[in-house]
Amino acid sequence: MEIKVNFLDKLRLEAKFDDFTVIADQPIRYKGDGSAPGPFDYFLASSALCAAYFVKLYCNTRDIPTDNIRLSQNNIVDPENRYKQIFKIQVELPADISDKDRQGILRSIERCTVKKVVQTGPEFVIEEVANLDADAQALLTLQPDATSATWIPGKDLPLEQTIANMSGMLASWGIKIEIASWRNIVPNVWSLHIRDAHSPMCFTNGKGATKESALASALGEYIERLNNNHFYAGAYWGEEIANAPFVHYPSERWFKPGRGDKLPKEILDDYSREVYDPDGELRGSHLVDTNSGNAKRGIVSLPFKRLSDGETVYFPSNLVENLYASNGMSAGNTLAEAQVQCLSEIFERAVKREILESEMALPDVPAEVLAKYPRIVEGIRGLEEQGFPVLVKDASLGGLYPVMCVTLMNPRTGGVFASFGAHPSFEVALERSLTELLQGRSFEGLNDLPPPTFASEAVTEPYNFVEHFIDSSGVVSWRFFSARTNLDFVEWDFTAQGENANADEAATLLGILAEMGKEVYMAVYDELGATACRILVPGYSEVYPVEDLVWDNTNKSLLFREDILNLHRLDDDALNDLLDRLENNELDEYGDIASLIGIEFDENTDWGQLTVLELRLLINLALGALDDAQELVGAFLQYNDNTVERKLFYRAMEAVLHVVLDEELALEDFEVNFRRMYGDARMDAVIGSVEGSVRFHGLEPTSMALEGLDRHHRLIDSYRKLHAARAAATA
Repeated sequence: MEIKVNFLDKLRLEAKFDDFTVIADQPIRYKGDGSAPGPFDYFLASSALCAAYFVKLYCNTRDIPTDNIRLSQNNIVDPENRYKQIFKIQVELPADISDKDRQGILRSIERCTVKKVVQTGPEFVIEEVANLDADAQALLTLQPDATSATWIPGKDLPLEQTIANMSGMLASWGIKIEIASWRNIVPNVWSLHIRDAHSPMCFTNGKGATKESALASALGEYIERLNNNHFYAGAYWGEEIANAPFVHYPSERWFKPGRGDKLPKEILDDYSREVYDPDGELRGSHLVDTNSGNAKRGIVSLPFKRLSDGETVYFPSNLVENLYASNGMSAGNTLAEAQVQCLSEIFERAVKREILESEMALPDVPAEVLAKYPRIVEGIRGLEEQGFPVLVKDASLGGLYPVMCVTLMNPRTGGVFASFGAHPSFEVALERSLTELLQGRSFEGLNDLPPPTFASEAVTEPYNFVEHFIDSSGVVSWRFFSARTNLDFVEWDFTAQGENANADEAATLLGILAEMGKEVYMAVYDELGATACRILVPGYSEVYPVEDLVWDNTNKSLLFREDILNLHRLDDDALNDLLDRLENNELDEYGDIASLIGIEFDENTDWGQLTVLELRLLINLALGALDDAQELVGAFLQYNDNTVERKLFYRAMEAVLHVVLDEELALEDFEVNFRRMYGDARMDAVIGSVEGSVRFHGLEPTSMALEGLDRHHRLIDSYRKLHAARAAATA
């Protein structure tokens, strides 16, 4: 994590990281003002808080109340050496907690990350740099041995060289990558989380059988998502980029809708139009991109090669973003390597969808076949020793597709998790199924899995597949677990041998799609030195329903973005107009405004917590529509999950509105006790909101220039680096 420190007045310091700001001072005896804890005080508190977090996590997963659990920490200083200290952590537990859970709680504290780092002993590297922001030295803490060469199936270079190449590319683009966390909870299953130190919203997860393979996976996914602009999907890039010579890629083209808002004839082809617009409802305005919001400029479209004949077809950026999410994107040491990964991923998701929605039961992998892969067996055994039964299934549908499945059952909670993996190699597909199962997960995280169901409608509902796509947390049918299956186990193999193995495997996978009658379209992004590609298979590789282009398009943000950002400047007519749009566009009233308008608000602010319902409430208050506001306050308090401060504000608001709207009651009769209950500052804001002197309490003014939105600016900074690199490469 990158922490930037600013020097304030006297001895006060300000540390900024992610969306947080921490102030430190020194006690008066050390010539400070004592206005904030000192740096060492924060350090001491961090270990106590970390210990308490693991206690809370243990108790939450076992439904143990923490109301009567108390924890304290004391540091005992050696009088001969003040740097030698004992941290004594004590826990007071209620009498009704079982001996097993008492021991479990104490063991959970042993897992405290702060404690483990201190005990291991961190290494400090102190250096001078010319410019902190310009220093793009990769912060990767794993340094593979440069003299070794580890080859794994599917890679055209050794892991060590792959990691070095990708790290160097990211550094050359001005992006600092840091490893935020590692996980290795069972043998031969590694995962990690990496992110941009400056813009932590840009992150990826990697997985593999070793540390090195997991790191290569994470870096490859990071480069793949950068090259495909995936980190910035749905986000507003500002007016400067919206009017730049290119917005997404130098190769993009802009097309104007035809008369009557018809689709431009230059976009898509007959095959893809039939998939995306089967009922003729799609219009040009549906395809204006969200990132620029530049409807006057037209529809920004990206070139894809139709692999059946090599022709270039232009796909609107909006369409790709709305339907495909991250499906079919990959980076590789070579284009063929990236293609195999893209196509494997497409088959994995499509076959998974077919199996889950059809409620198929899959054949087990025989024990004698599984025994050929002892490292995978060891990982599975590690899960089963922790009390999680594991099923290993052949998901190839009779040898047609290179897909495997590993399913975990959690008897403690009744939840299940079906993880799929694909690759021309049976072993690699199986390994990916297992590592995907545990990517970024702890044993406690496996307690959040949903239970299986016999309700077919819950399984076949389209957005259940979206949940499976995002993190495999969707619902699985009980029929999936039947011992009776119409499919036979096949020990399939789609691999090729020799120097051109990846190219031959890509051709094999494309051949399967051709036999299915599918057209395939590919975009290659290699202008920055890395090789990445995106493959679209219309009618097969979509994540979201095609009707979302008409009915749930992300560019609905264009109806709201400018007015919401200019909220404090709108007159009553404009506010009424905005309110009408919020109420009549079939929005989820509990959906967050940040997602609606594509702005990364600081999650710890009222903007970051703001929902459609609350915004409607605040607009009604600003317009003096107190009856409508009262109704919305009730809905907010009943269903909304918000901060304690915001809930208290609206509890006070509910009380004041009740009094004001009751002709038999007078506010002055209640105000004294309202203030005793809720405090003067809160009541000033509430009464001011009701009387009209306070508008949009808690929402700091901003505009389309994005003043005060530091988190969003950091996201745009990340994209600017990429945009500048593309411009330089083109020049």
